Amino acid sequence: MDDSKSLFVMLLVVSTLLGSLGQLFFKIGVDSSSAYGLVEFILAGAVAYGIATLIYLYILGRSTLSWTYGFVGFSYIFTTILAFFVLKENVMLGRWIGVVVIAIGTALIGMS
Repeated sequence: MDDSKSLFVMLLVVSTLLGSLGQLFFKIGVDSSSAYGLVEFILAGAVAYGIATLIYLYILGRSTLSWTYGFVGFSYIFTTILAFFVLKENVMLGRWIGVVVIAIGTALIGMS
């Protein structure tokens, strides 16, 4: 993998992680019992999403859509892991199997 593609992969991973963090912040915000928590976490989620979108647009302008969009799969992986560890959600075995399949597919897209 050449250096620019490695950089793009790293940036896409960061972008999808920020998008997943945005989802986590949104969930915490809407579950908050205080107006302060609601606003604080919703704002944090919007900022995370905004940065993720800027990174994604940067890569999209320098790469192919079919390759770039394939990395959206990371968002499912990150969001499931965050939901399990941070929110203590019960993630069933079938969902973990799906996450593994998505991880394999995303890795294959990244190598192409």
